[in-house]
Amino acid sequence: MNTTRTVATARRVLRQLSHDPRTIALLLLVPVLLLVLLYYVFDADPRAFDSIGASLLGIFPLVTMFLVTSIATLRERTSGTLERLLSMPLGKGDLILGYALAFGALAAVQASLATGVAVWLLDINILGSPWLLLVVALLDALLGTALGLFVSAFAASEFQVVQFMPAIIFPQILLCGLFVPRDTMQPVLEAVSNVLPMSYAVDGMTEVVSNAEVTGDFLRDLVIVAGSALLVLGLGAITLRRRTV
Repeated sequence: MNTTRTVATARRVLRQLSHDPRTIALLLLVPVLLLVLLYYVFDADPRAFDSIGASLLGIFPLVTMFLVTSIATLRERTSGTLERLLSMPLGKGDLILGYALAFGALAAVQASLATGVAVWLLDINILGSPWLLLVVALLDALLGTALGLFVSAFAASEFQVVQFMPAIIFPQILLCGLFVPRDTMQPVLEAVSNVLPMSYAVDGMTEVVSNAEVTGDFLRDLVIVAGSALLVLGLGAITLRRRTV
């Protein structure tokens, strides 16, 4: 891996994204609009919005970055761009990390905007620091980017990428504790939930909502989410293919 090549890759990806303002607008505005919609859905029960809204601040970045990254990487491969790039002195690690940096920068803007709207406009009630919510959201976005890079290696078309959503993302949403506490699930489902990274992202958000201080459980959740993202990025570099067969 080479820092110069990694940064050059990130710049190239950001330049490409800048030519697609609709995608950028959707990435930045859709999570905010969904939070506003949720705020009015729970207008009669602000406490419910505080809990669910904070959890969704961690879920939205993961889901959106998963979709955008997986589709963008697949397009690079199907168009032959990836083949040409990897024929140059550019390693798979440079490419994967460059993508992670580029989409991470976009995710930082998305997470900052959504967190700011939730805390200062929608008045979400949290005991901890809003900056801690942002940290968890950024790690979730990195995890979504990593999962998108990994999944793109196994898809031959954009339609197949979308099909991975029910297999990779939906089970995590159902079992992460958003709908019911994880410790009240059936033992088998709780065991599965305990190995899914989104569960710890939601737990981290819950810790910020309910605790004024940084707790040991919160730090554990951060380490697990960050470690999962790094692990999946490594797997993405290993499984990355030059072209679609």
